[in-house]
Amino acid sequence: MQPVAESSEQRAVLFDLDETLLDRTASLKQFALWQATGMLRNQINHAQQFCDRFVELDDNGRVWKDRVYQQLTDEFAIQGWSMQELLSSYELCFSGFCQEKPGVSAAIKSLHQQGYRLGLISNGKTPFQERNFQALGLCKYFDVVIVSEAVELRKPDAAIFRLACERLDVPVSQAIFVGDNPIADIQGAHQAGMKTVYIPGFFGEHCVEADRVCSHFEQLPKLVQELKRL
Repeated sequence: MQPVAESSEQRAVLFDLDETLLDRTASLKQFALWQATGMLRNQINHAQQFCDRFVELDDNGRVWKDRVYQQLTDEFAIQGWSMQELLSSYELCFSGFCQEKPGVSAAIKSLHQQGYRLGLISNGKTPFQERNFQALGLCKYFDVVIVSEAVELRKPDAAIFRLACERLDVPVSQAIFVGDNPIADIQGAHQAGMKTVYIPGFFGEHCVEADRVCSHFEQLPKLVQELKRL
């Protein structure tokens, strides 16, 4: 029998994926190194330089990879592999390098054991983001997974947060969103009526609009309990 939360009303915790559950930067570096020393080993003389440039051009996922690979092809004079072939390699193989942020699994298991319904909302392409999430081995704990392309909505649109809560059968007032982007995650979730937890990273250490800041995932279950009492 699944444990139930202390309150008689069902509660939920929802998460962003990239740089929240998934250590995307570390994963991207590992993938780029694999690509540079594997399929491009006869093209790239300095693998680390290729990796660093890949991450720089990617700009925390804000630049899609067709543009990244076109630039890399030009800068490193790559021959024998088309931009589309490199992009296909990324789309099909990146999930094999996905790694979670430290402490994520333990925090997710703790929340699940406490009876919280868990959900994921990710801006991005499907099935690419779904494969990346599946690679973390957390799917069995989650009741809802929403990727923006599949529902034609994107964070920070409040509608995508409300849709997730509807699918979880939890009122937005009883839901907490955890993410690293002050606009897409924190502001969007607040506008939908959710409480929020900010994960420091690419966008800085502080977010004035967030209800709580979680510097280490070990803190998350305690922060969720604090917000539950508000």
